[in-house]
Amino acid sequence: MSELLIPLDRYLAAGLHIGTQQKTRDMERYIYRVRADGLYVLDVRKTNDRIVAAAKFLSKFEPDDILVVSTRQYGQAPVKKFGEITGAKTIPGRFIPGTLTNPNYAKFIEPKVVVVTDPRSDSQAIIEAKQIGLPVMALCDTENLLGNVDIVIPVNNKGRKAIALVYWLLARQILRSNGILAEDQEMDVEPTDFELKI
Repeated sequence: MSELLIPLDRYLAAGLHIGTQQKTRDMERYIYRVRADGLYVLDVRKTNDRIVAAAKFLSKFEPDDILVVSTRQYGQAPVKKFGEITGAKTIPGRFIPGTLTNPNYAKFIEPKVVVVTDPRSDSQAIIEAKQIGLPVMALCDTENLLGNVDIVIPVNNKGRKAIALVYWLLARQILRSNGILAEDQEMDVEPTDFELKI
């Protein structure tokens, strides 16, 4: 169990742990409890540890070889900001079929790893990543299926603040892993800078 990257109350304030009223067997091990209103609650410590592991994994790749995708509206601003800070490629918005598999497509790209914000809404990116043998990392809520996901970050992937916080933490940890930031140094952007402005 690694130390928390940020104080527990900051995780809770972002609603990172609030799941849905459905759960899949795949996600059971990340669930901490069920609330009285039927919502499943994710284990923040497990989420924290997965963010640490995910950032370590991503930091092994050249930024240019990482593709981060979000069809979901709340994920688009965080994904863009993550790309700006880390140098990763991003597709905020619709993922055009053939982006990873059709070399004749004008915006064809060849990443080495794909990160998606929601396995359900970003399923096309996952299908194509699997066709060409790329590892897939995904932000997964309690009702997601993990069939084609290699690295899971259990999180409320519907919450504007939660998605922003995860991408902010991933960016910070990658910069620290790569020696761009010192181990205890903060970025000059806050999680709120990653959020979709409403």
